[in-house]
Amino acid sequence: MRISRRSFLKVGVVGALVLAGGGAVYRLVRGPTPPGRFVLDGAAGAALAAIAPAMLGSAVPAGPAPRAAAVAAVSERVNQAILGLPLATQQEVQDLFGLLALAPARRFVAGVPGGWAEATPAQLAAFLQSWRTHRFAALQSAYHALHDLVIGAWYSDPGNWAAIGYPGPLKELG
Repeated sequence: MRISRRSFLKVGVVGALVLAGGGAVYRLVRGPTPPGRFVLDGAAGAALAAIAPAMLGSAVPAGPAPRAAAVAAVSERVNQAILGLPLATQQEVQDLFGLLALAPARRFVAGVPGGWAEATPAQLAAFLQSWRTHRFAALQSAYHALHDLVIGAWYSDPGNWAAIGYPGPLKELG
């Protein structure tokens, strides 16, 4: 099927308007975000709870209870890491999680049609890979921010060091 340039441009404009409208609705429903500290709310927490195990892969325990505990722990460490950033950076991360929490953006920008809790491992892997190699630098930067936050939070726990063969800091430095 061949699509004309005019049709392509129309679809692009309509798509942009839909995303802008979705962002406006999100801001209206959620209310204005005062510049302030990062808040890992329900929808953002659900996104992180789905994304973290997909990024960490086999490093996350397999059993349901240990897996849930590990995801909760890494989510808390991500939250603490974000709170240590400058307020302007915290707001940017808040906007990223707001985008991931917004259903139309989750569907069209991340490629996850249902909620984050219902996302399959294949959908999560495809989402992460598409953002990692996306032609738009903003999505690549968003991927790298998520990656650095999740991986850094995971390995900030000394209990996870053995899996990568890291013995810990030198005793002479302590």
